[in-house]
This record gives sequence, C-alpha cells and structure tokens, in this order.
Amino acid sequence: MANHSFALFEAEERGLREVLEAEFPLLEDQLLVDALVWCDMTTTPDGSPTTAEARVAEILGRYGAESVVGRFIRRASPQIFAAVERVEAALAAQPK
Repeated sequence: MANHSFALFEAEERGLREVLEAEFPLLEDQLLVDALVWCDMTTTPDGSPTTAEARVAEILGRYGAESVVGRFIRRASPQIFAAVERVEAALAAQPK
C-alpha cells in the first residue's frame, strides 16, 4: 500500500512522509505503480468496476473534502487520472 495511489501525498498530510520513505523504498517501475493505481481507482470498495473520477468522488464523499484523506485525494487526483489513462492506453495497445 505504501507505493500505490500516491500514498506519499497522504503521508505528507499526516506528517509521515520521511517515515514512509525510510520504511518502504519507492517503486521505480512506473508502469507497475500505474497498474497499482489503476487497480485501486477503477474498483469500488466492494470490488465493482468504476471510473477513476467516480472513485475519487466516492472517496471525497466518504471522508469529506477537508479530512486528511480528502485533502490527499484532491492533491493526488491529477496524478491518479494520468496513471489510469496511461494504463488504459497500454491495455488498448495490446494485441487482441
């Protein structure tokens, strides 16, 4: 969990970025990180498919925009959407 869905942003909100970085080295494989984000952000908490936009809205609704999680997800959403787009482009490019 330390490497997916831009957890460093949430760690910063909690004042724990240095601790997280010390305990869990960052993954350097961007496609792997993007894939983890895609898996997390295109499914609901019960495992149903969704869009990244709907998932971010669900998280904001559940936690509130001004909560730690709400602040984190708002900060991370541009990167989340970009990661999802990269994975979906890579999937679309796969031979059928």
